[in-house]
Amino acid sequence: MTTSINKPPTWFWIVSVLALIWNGLGVMAYLVRAFATEEMIAALPEDQQAEFLTEYPAWYTAAFALAVFCGALGCLSLLIRKKWAHFLFIISAFAAIVQHIYLFINLEMSLTDIIMPVMVIVVCFLLIGFAKKSIAKGWIS
Repeated sequence: MTTSINKPPTWFWIVSVLALIWNGLGVMAYLVRAFATEEMIAALPEDQQAEFLTEYPAWYTAAFALAVFCGALGCLSLLIRKKWAHFLFIISAFAAIVQHIYLFINLEMSLTDIIMPVMVIVVCFLLIGFAKKSIAKGWIS
């Protein structure tokens, strides 16, 4: 079986790097939440302290980790031109949806609080589409 690989356009690399930065910020958010010490939390403003002191179920934390790490690995896969990026983005989107449904159901959120979770899910779907298009165009294999 032969696979033809076409040279991706410049914008492919720009989108892939921007997506990696986006997902890198997600990984950082997860790591800060997972490894925040009491001293770090005490140094935050009161409204942010409450966020860090909220107890989330283990499956929520696992979904958060899966969403951000699969997203980052998907972006790295794009940069090395591997088609597993598509599968990794699907896992990331599924985990992000599970994570955010929990938030929507269990937390009182204002309209401004909902913007970021919705953006995360939209970006997940855009990355799935981008990876699928990249496979179809032969930019990744």
